[in-house]
Amino acid sequence: MDALLDFAGQFLSQFQSPTLSFLLGGALLAAFGSKLTIPNPVYQFVVFVLLLKIGMKGGVEIREANLLAMLLPAVFSVVTGLLIVLLGQAVFARLPGIRREDGLATAGLFGAVSASSLAAAIVMLEEQGIAFEAWVPALYPFMDIPALVLAIVLATRHRQQAEGEAGDANGEPTPRKVDTWAIVKESLQGSALSALILGLALGLLARPESVLQSFYEPVFRGLLSVLMLVLGMEAWSRLRELKAVAHWFALYALVGPVVHGLIAFGLGWIAHHAVGFSPGGVVLLAVIAASNSDISGPPTIRAGIPWANPSTYIGASTSVGTPVAIALCIPLFAALGKLVFGG
Repeated sequence: MDALLDFAGQFLSQFQSPTLSFLLGGALLAAFGSKLTIPNPVYQFVVFVLLLKIGMKGGVEIREANLLAMLLPAVFSVVTGLLIVLLGQAVFARLPGIRREDGLATAGLFGAVSASSLAAAIVMLEEQGIAFEAWVPALYPFMDIPALVLAIVLATRHRQQAEGEAGDANGEPTPRKVDTWAIVKESLQGSALSALILGLALGLLARPESVLQSFYEPVFRGLLSVLMLVLGMEAWSRLRELKAVAHWFALYALVGPVVHGLIAFGLGWIAHHAVGFSPGGVVLLAVIAASNSDISGPPTIRAGIPWANPSTYIGASTSVGTPVAIALCIPLFAALGKLVFGG
């Protein structure tokens, strides 16, 4: 009982962090009809700077890290991304009135990673003095790309099978080939992954420590607060889109992030005992899995599965999934980490 009370106290204390405060503040502004707007170019610049900084810091750490220690968490990241898509496919296939492509598009988006959730989690862990390996954010593409690729490949194959069956009925089969490399290339060219990969390359191959300390570190938290404000306003405004989203998608977006995070937390716990993966790294891995892509994922899914209904996967992810990942899952897994690992 004491452990549960301690967990509840730790969980509630997370909402006092500046990161979540700005998210909730943005939602309140939108709820009261504020006319405040942040231009999209400013938003894109903020995301670029945040991911570039995360990538550079991760690259510097990878350059000095034991690569064998990274191997198991990286493998578990790939496994988690694939499991989320396969689990989502199985769940949506059993729900009434759900088109297969809409379910796969949603599962792919939730298997991918949110840059904003990642940045928010990093700041929250640092605020609480929870240490983690600086290369953990570099696990982002290991989970993101396989999830997006698998979802698009499965949806494309399903469509081809359906078209082939229709073609066979007319005596004209219509097989088409899935270009998996084109899907991977599209994912890598997305704005979020491009910024992160650029940062990783600079951290690995250059010596960016001075600019990290003089510019990127000081502005990181301030820019993150702007990002959280924007996401809070957008989450509230997109609540209207839930009217066009089947209740099953909304329920999946509410429960899915917690389940996905628990899967990654369990795998991270195994890595902790196997290769010494830090408790903070386990928490961050769980948050990465709990997040859903809100920057690079939607355009990738839209391009890869254009016949899916965007109101289902974008409405579910932005209206419910992102707020759940940031406002619920970050404090949840931070508190769970303290309960499991102590400290």
